[in-house]
Amino acid sequence: MDEAAGDLKQALPNFNDSLQVHVEVHQKSSSTAKTENVTAHVMQLLNRHSIVFGDYTWTEFDDPLLVKNVNSVAVVDTELKLKDRKPIDLEKCNICIHVFQLNEEGPSAENLEDESEELVAANHWLLPAVDFHRLWESLIYDSEIKSNLLDYVTTTLLFSDKNVDSNLIAWNRVVLLHGIPLNNPIFTCHPLGPPGTGKTSLCKALAQKLSIRLSSRYRYGQLVEINSHSLFSKWFSESGKLVTKMFQKIHELIDDKDALVFVLIDEVESLTAARSASSAGTEPSDAIRVVNAVLTQIDHIRRYPNVVILTTSNITEKIDLAFVDRADIKQYIGPPSPAAIFNIYISCIEELMKRQIIYPRQQLLTLRDLEMIGYVENNISKLSLLLNDISRKSEGLSGRVLRKLPFLAHALFIQSPTVTVEKFLEALLLAVEKQFEERKTLMEST
Repeated sequence: MDEAAGDLKQALPNFNDSLQVHVEVHQKSSSTAKTENVTAHVMQLLNRHSIVFGDYTWTEFDDPLLVKNVNSVAVVDTELKLKDRKPIDLEKCNICIHVFQLNEEGPSAENLEDESEELVAANHWLLPAVDFHRLWESLIYDSEIKSNLLDYVTTTLLFSDKNVDSNLIAWNRVVLLHGIPLNNPIFTCHPLGPPGTGKTSLCKALAQKLSIRLSSRYRYGQLVEINSHSLFSKWFSESGKLVTKMFQKIHELIDDKDALVFVLIDEVESLTAARSASSAGTEPSDAIRVVNAVLTQIDHIRRYPNVVILTTSNITEKIDLAFVDRADIKQYIGPPSPAAIFNIYISCIEELMKRQIIYPRQQLLTLRDLEMIGYVENNISKLSLLLNDISRKSEGLSGRVLRKLPFLAHALFIQSPTVTVEKFLEALLLAVEKQFEERKTLMEST
């Protein structure tokens, strides 16, 4: 190690001593190399590059085994713990290496038959799946949402592995991501939470991340996304049988102890709202029996050590309290703040620079950099301050819309193979203004 690196190591703070660092190794789908061999060569790579600044990814190697067998080696999720890019001495950290290959087959449909037709009751993925590759990294939040969810599921699986008595210490393996804070008085005026905030994507990304993170414990992951509207839209006779058949299929997956199974129920209020309607006399009594059966099935499968139930809701006021009580984590997912929007835009601009659509490459300052210079405008900070202004003007837009805006900016206001950062930011501002104009027009017409 050279003298400069040695000086830096001496200056590193003590937090490295207890820091657990996760390294994800994306093994090529064509590779037949053994995990232990890949891990050994990755350790050699890390020993040669022992100081990193936050998350870092290698895609080029001088080691023939890595060249042949590995797409990337990534130090990941350090910002979830450190909250900032800081120098990390890997030699002083507890390094966990996770080697994985992506399943490229895509989802399969779980079909169920009732008296008249065949219903697509669920989509089923083997994890980790190419469909969700880098989805986790694309989701940007202000608070510790991602870190808390990782820690929660990791703890539930640890407690199960250690046979902690659930009668003494209770946990239910149920996560609820919702769009409006529970028990909020604004329910009466605004019962619908904001769509497009990434609740469903976060569930899928969490399942993918944990399938990689726990690959030494489980050989593979399974994600079953239940189609609530198909499964619970029919309340007479066959509906109860459909629910039973669906959960029988889930039981078959859970019985494989080498599999980590995630059950995703999107728009979970479609279950519990029916029971509320039934109680009010607007639905037949079969509805309440079916929903009770669903809750009973959830109660049963959550006792298994290798299953996690992930749910989302936008209509929070309609979630049955019996279900809410079952959720260990009830996490609010709202629209991104200006700071999160800034980071979303930065990630989009970096991708366009990588593809040389934005050219030449220019380094933009982070929000922390801008704060350190007191937001003073100069030749270095000018473009970053413009992006910060655009981010503030974008407040109120969902993450789903924000990810589309760089495309719309190019399509509507650029339309050339390459563009400078400055011209792109001007186009992005126009795209943001157009988005709010269109929203205003739609509201006035309704």
